[in-house]
Amino acid sequence: MKVILVNGSPHEHGCTDTALKEIEKSLHAGGVETEIFWLGKKPVSGCIACGSCRKTGKCFLDDVVNEFVLKAAEADGFIFGSPVHYASPGGTIKAFMDRVFYSGGKHLRHKPAAAVASSRRAGGTATLDVLNKYFTINCMPVVSSNYWNEVHGGNADEVRRDEEGMQIMRVLGSNMVWLLKCIEAGRQAGIVPTEEKKIYTNFIR
Repeated sequence: MKVILVNGSPHEHGCTDTALKEIEKSLHAGGVETEIFWLGKKPVSGCIACGSCRKTGKCFLDDVVNEFVLKAAEADGFIFGSPVHYASPGGTIKAFMDRVFYSGGKHLRHKPAAAVASSRRAGGTATLDVLNKYFTINCMPVVSSNYWNEVHGGNADEVRRDEEGMQIMRVLGSNMVWLLKCIEAGRQAGIVPTEEKKIYTNFIR
């Protein structure tokens, strides 16, 4: 089993990375392989609604999004971590997730996921609300912890001193392990998700 942890911060080894590495401890303890996927500092464009991915299976803007989607096809679960910028996810991870879920959502479908927010003080729950909606529109079980999936601090050292936040991350990782193993046990017993053809309706007739 493998979980990809996405670091959506422009800082490779900052607060968000500190939270993800604490989650990794529980995942490794449960025998789950991990990879931290840093989005980097290069610009990530938002979706330009060209529809090319519907024809080719990949985004026309060939960048970190296509790299991630290829990895996602082989992964079993996901953690998406973001700093809080103006009480919302950072712009890079928001653009990244728009395009990942539009062009490659089928590779994440029915796989468990969680969002993690890193803030100095506030805006974490608003950030989690935005990120969690990607999962719930794509039939993905949302993994919880013993409080909102947040850490607090102005730098990595302060985050490490957020004892409750660190515990939340560890419990989140343990719950991810538990859910992954439940899903695998169900699959071996012949229990798999059922699908219906999507119905689209508009509010204006």
